[in-house]
Amino acid sequence: MTAFEEFGVLPEIAKAVEEMEWNLPTDIQAEAIPAILGGGDVLMAAETGTGKTGAFCLPILQIVWETVRDQQMGKYPKPSGDQRAVGGSANTKWGLNMYDRDPLMAIDPDLTTCQSRDQQAWQGCRANRGLINSGKYYYEATVTDEGLCRVGWSTGKANRDLGTDKFGYGFGGTGKKSWNKQFDSYGESYGKDDVVGCFLDLHDGVVFFSKNGKIFAVASNLDPQLRNAAVFPAVVLKNAEMHFNFGDQPFKFPPPDGFVACSHAPANNVVMSDASAPAHPLAGGQSRPNAPMAIILEPTRELAEQALAEIRRFKKYLKDPTVRELCVVGGTNSRDQVDALHQGVDIIVGTPGRLEDLVASNDILLNNIRFFVLDEADGLLSQGNWALINRFHGKIPQVTPDGKRLQMIVCSATLHNFEVKKLADQMMRFPTWIDLKGQDSVPETVHHVLVKIDPKTDLSWQNMKRSVQTDGVHSGDRLSFQNWTPEVLSEAVKLLKAEYVVAAVRKFNMDQALIFCRTKLDCDNLERYLTNIDRNLTCVCLHGDRKPQERQQNLQAFKDARVRFLICTDVAARGLDIRGIPFVINVTLPDEVPNYIHRIGRVGRAERMGLAISLVATVQEKVWYHTCQSKGQSCHNTRLKDEGGCCIWYNEVGLMGEIEEHLGVTVPEVGKEMNVPVDEFEGKVTYGQKRQAIGTGYKDHVGLLQATVTQLADLEKRAQTSFLQLRYLNVPGANVGPQA
Repeated sequence: MTAFEEFGVLPEIAKAVEEMEWNLPTDIQAEAIPAILGGGDVLMAAETGTGKTGAFCLPILQIVWETVRDQQMGKYPKPSGDQRAVGGSANTKWGLNMYDRDPLMAIDPDLTTCQSRDQQAWQGCRANRGLINSGKYYYEATVTDEGLCRVGWSTGKANRDLGTDKFGYGFGGTGKKSWNKQFDSYGESYGKDDVVGCFLDLHDGVVFFSKNGKIFAVASNLDPQLRNAAVFPAVVLKNAEMHFNFGDQPFKFPPPDGFVACSHAPANNVVMSDASAPAHPLAGGQSRPNAPMAIILEPTRELAEQALAEIRRFKKYLKDPTVRELCVVGGTNSRDQVDALHQGVDIIVGTPGRLEDLVASNDILLNNIRFFVLDEADGLLSQGNWALINRFHGKIPQVTPDGKRLQMIVCSATLHNFEVKKLADQMMRFPTWIDLKGQDSVPETVHHVLVKIDPKTDLSWQNMKRSVQTDGVHSGDRLSFQNWTPEVLSEAVKLLKAEYVVAAVRKFNMDQALIFCRTKLDCDNLERYLTNIDRNLTCVCLHGDRKPQERQQNLQAFKDARVRFLICTDVAARGLDIRGIPFVINVTLPDEVPNYIHRIGRVGRAERMGLAISLVATVQEKVWYHTCQSKGQSCHNTRLKDEGGCCIWYNEVGLMGEIEEHLGVTVPEVGKEMNVPVDEFEGKVTYGQKRQAIGTGYKDHVGLLQATVTQLADLEKRAQTSFLQLRYLNVPGANVGPQA
């Protein structure tokens, strides 16, 4: 049995993993795989290159395969009696409707408890059944956590914000009744542990409420136009939680005679909610081929393709049935993706834009989702995808018909990011936190140094003006190289950095390196410069303005070592899994401290030594910071942001200070000669290779100590001999020699 099989991994997957030379699970895999296989939500953070993608792809693939197999074998629950599944669920009881709720309203698997942790907006939902015709009905709602609550009755046309239109009647925790945005004093206020009774009298057309058994007067008369409409139990919450009893359990405060529990209403007076999901395969029907079981959301095309490649490697020996996976990303023919979707897909890996388009057009259905994965969640949120994630989550069922609930897996560079914590609080259910990063640190296998670019002392820029094409932020400035204005020094920094990149490449004879620039324009300019000065400095770019096919070809050329340098932005390089890279050059420091860790984490992986060199300007540099709608396309507004322009002054000395404070270290500084200090105790270091020697590094180490060791051995022998002689002298009758 392999190490992965001990976690419950299928032998077929374990065999594929073993062929990938994954002999033992990494720390993140050892923590995450059992948690996901066990059915829980997981929130994880780990260093790049630690097998994070495998930690969630592997168990998801296994569960999806097992589910497809069970479906083919007919192992699924079927609706009982003549009642159809309600809200896409195989249960036949009254409950809250997971398909008739606001995005941030969470509903438990029993459909009896709802919760919203949004402190700003109201989140509402209705029951999965309504009442019609005649009769008197009752249900109870218990406040189980402090917050703002409003319960009552509404029709299917009503806003979920109960009591704010003509179709809903509510009673709030502040002691006010509500209808059509009218909030009037009524009854008493209520809070945690209080039980609210909700009465509906369809015969007299009235609604009223009670608190802990104390019944209040009539709250509202039903609008005559609603007398023929189905009326549903309803609730709206703000940072609160409530539990509902529709009559399946004994009431804490039974209603007066004449009223019956909602769940005991005559069948001809009960209607199903129209807000329900399409048939689910486990409910006895056939699933739509374009209704996958897992969606893995990635911030970039390259990450999506990497995750898909992992899945395909893992499933090599999984046969009968075959799991169908698809990569859904922008920049490719959408018609081909739509055709593939309608032929059948089980796992989708994709980027936000294209996924949103296909969900909106119903080419991807979300009613069958079992796993919702946000990889590089901090990156997704920083791109402005919060609303999209909310919409997706709101459309996905929280419980599958076989009783399995939605599992969310969130991977982030750090679990302490405010937006990530907010997402976890609102969308995940008691997630397992796996934080293997803790305080950000630099691995021992990574040497990182800074080289200061000081145009006041290095005057070589005065002879470089025509050899380097810069970003053009000073194109409207009258620059005089004899008058060192901030603009002149800023332009000088841009010229010098290109020269320092070449100096670093030649100093370390770099055969392969990642070069990070801050903007796409900087990447293009550096590519042009390197290509022009030396045809052996082969390089390609990876950024958002390059066409997807070109990006893929460039990345592959770098992986295959057909080019030496990959020049990229932070967004394009996030999460790239390129093994054995020996060098990283930061032409410009990143805007955000965590991205520095991302960048230098590209080297020093798999126990191989790596070197990261950061070029840090000692003076402020004016750079592009596009706030225009075109995001920089054909933008020539070089005024500062505060003046309505698209530029800012960039302070790299300050940024490096923030990086050092965050890491709790001082990054070593080297001169233009770039003589990187190597600890003599590390042994010989070859970047890109494992350490060739571990130990003191002193010549003839054993020989130097040999005399001391011999002396210690002699002293020990004499001490032992002396001890034995003392014991002999103390033996009665022992011959101790001639008498004195």
